[in-house]
Amino acid sequence: MEAFAQFIPLILIFAIMYLLLIRPQQKKLKEHQAMVAALRRGDQIITQGGIIGKVSKVKDENEIEVELAENVKVRVVKSTVAQVISKTEPASS
Repeated sequence: MEAFAQFIPLILIFAIMYLLLIRPQQKKLKEHQAMVAALRRGDQIITQGGIIGKVSKVKDENEIEVELAENVKVRVVKSTVAQVISKTEPASS
């Protein structure tokens, strides 16, 4: 019984670490993945490098084409998108 009592503080520390650090990080990761999956043409974005641009084409599941200025387009990895500034409305069928 004494051996178990010695592990109670360690178990409590792990539980607190899980609730304060791991769980919120997992939630934030899921939100980021949902945001990246919802990217579409016309959305204004900010990359993790601080570049602001407009999505001109969604190439595949990992890459988008971003227009920085008129006739200036760059290929960007989707996961590096930090924030969506403005979303476009979905096209009505």
